[in-house]
Amino acid sequence: MSTIKIAIAGLGNCASSLIQGIEYYKSKNINDAIGLMHWEVGGYRPYDIDVVAAFDIDKRKVGKDISEAIFSLPNCTTVFCDNIPKKDVAVSMGKILDGVSEHIATYDDKYKFIPSDEKEATKDEIVSILKDSGTEILLNFLPVGSEEAARFYAECALEAGVAYINNMPVFIASDPKWSQRFKDKGIPIIGDDIKAQLGATITHRTLVDMFQKRGVRLEKTYQLNTGGNTDFLNMLNRNRLSSKKTSKTEAVQSVLKDRLDDENIHVGPSDYVPWQKDNKVCYLRMEGKLFGDVPMNLELRLSVEDSPNSAGVVIDAIRCCKLALDRK
Repeated sequence: MSTIKIAIAGLGNCASSLIQGIEYYKSKNINDAIGLMHWEVGGYRPYDIDVVAAFDIDKRKVGKDISEAIFSLPNCTTVFCDNIPKKDVAVSMGKILDGVSEHIATYDDKYKFIPSDEKEATKDEIVSILKDSGTEILLNFLPVGSEEAARFYAECALEAGVAYINNMPVFIASDPKWSQRFKDKGIPIIGDDIKAQLGATITHRTLVDMFQKRGVRLEKTYQLNTGGNTDFLNMLNRNRLSSKKTSKTEAVQSVLKDRLDDENIHVGPSDYVPWQKDNKVCYLRMEGKLFGDVPMNLELRLSVEDSPNSAGVVIDAIRCCKLALDRK
């Protein structure tokens, strides 16, 4: 099979886990590969993915080879594959727009983004890089709340004629106007947001489904998440949370036959705990009634490394997107 040429906007923790995973699975086979939902998708294996371009705005990453940049601060995810060969792909300066929240300025440098002094790239420059590198799929890994920036890179994908995978909760693929624009050009788009491999949302959805199948009436529920990566730091600015809360709440509500009133469901980030780094902890509570109208409740604590959990899904999304390109 040919390789799948991808570009990445936002070389943070999720991108780091994905690139590590591509290299990690080169030494595995179908019998000993742990952590994959699918070894092959349409004949494409995990290591058939090739990163040919990358964009970021942090001065500790811009200009570096991606093999080095993915381990640069403020990235803090688990390193499970540290032997990444040089890729001869330098990180290009991207476009900041609303990608950096003002409130992070007061935090230590090791936790926050530090914008590069390099001139921000224009749309024409980014489109040129996508075309010249032979990019087939552009992945959006920008911080939560980067609404303007996410749409900017979607525009770049449209102009360059490349597919777009939106891994963050900005409604683009699910917006009829945006999806129609990609459809009109015959360009695949996947999104929005990521339901992690085995994370808080998929666990919550599964339990809600089980309640219904077992005849238990769900009356109230919450999902509180804490973490210490830049995403959780970014989400301390509640103004950046609207689409994230909508995405995660609807993921749970959509499983229910009868929606819960807004006051009886809360899903979303709770706080930023720096020492947790990329570890995400979910506290889940569900209250309901079972046989005889008797009350019950369930409480669950889930601890996962956030970014590898994301990469386990994205590595399939990339290959599905490539199949769509192959079948155009």
